[in-house]
Amino acid sequence: MIVASTSATILWLTGWSMPDTVFDRLRELMPDFHHVSVDYSDADSLEKMLLLTETAVENMRSSDISTGKTRDFRGPLLIGGWSLGGLLALRLAIKGFADGLVLFAATARFTRSIEEMDRGWADAYVRQMIIELKKDPQAVETKFRQVMFTEAEWEAGLGKRFPLIGSWTTPALIAGLQILRCEEVLSGLPEIKCPVLLVHGMEDRICPYNAAAELAAQLPLAELLSIPDSGHAPFLGREDEIAEKLRRWWDEQKDNGY
Repeated sequence: MIVASTSATILWLTGWSMPDTVFDRLRELMPDFHHVSVDYSDADSLEKMLLLTETAVENMRSSDISTGKTRDFRGPLLIGGWSLGGLLALRLAIKGFADGLVLFAATARFTRSIEEMDRGWADAYVRQMIIELKKDPQAVETKFRQVMFTEAEWEAGLGKRFPLIGSWTTPALIAGLQILRCEEVLSGLPEIKCPVLLVHGMEDRICPYNAAAELAAQLPLAELLSIPDSGHAPFLGREDEIAEKLRRWWDEQKDNGY
């Protein structure tokens, strides 16, 4: 493969309880992008987790003339978010921090009313997870992972490709769930003027597919890539396909002036 000069920087925001290493294969396949990530796996509060993401972007977009430090990104800044990371990415985009978004299994609001169960989870269920985390975090993570994949994906061994449970501290797990309980960006979606690539599994039981359809309908410049027979990790095992799609999509955006 002939690698072009760096076309953009991607800031990666991972999903709840997941280490950043889940994106390693994608990053390896995209050497023409500069890759940066935020580690919030030991954030001890909701506020700290949100601050970590905002500070990372603010620091990347500024330069310290007095020390001669240069910006920690090259070209336009894309934010790649998965699940919880997708919600955080949307939040940052509303604040005007992103030149583009790449969202995996994302939602504009995780907890939903009874009438909207086709787009999310009941708040009571997430509150119960927080209670159980204080007693047995490993059991909660294990149960969560069980619903991440379709039966066919489990049989194909995708679940075994994930890193071991326990990469996040319990306070960080709780903080992440608190964000999923209270953050909603639905009202701000029309403010996101940058291009957005949505990648979503059609059999996702954590962020249901209708949550992606909702995003696609309300984001002015969104493109939805639907992955048949896929659960909550639509990039896993499909990294070659996704990397190539992402590259083509961003080339199209550059051609359109972004």
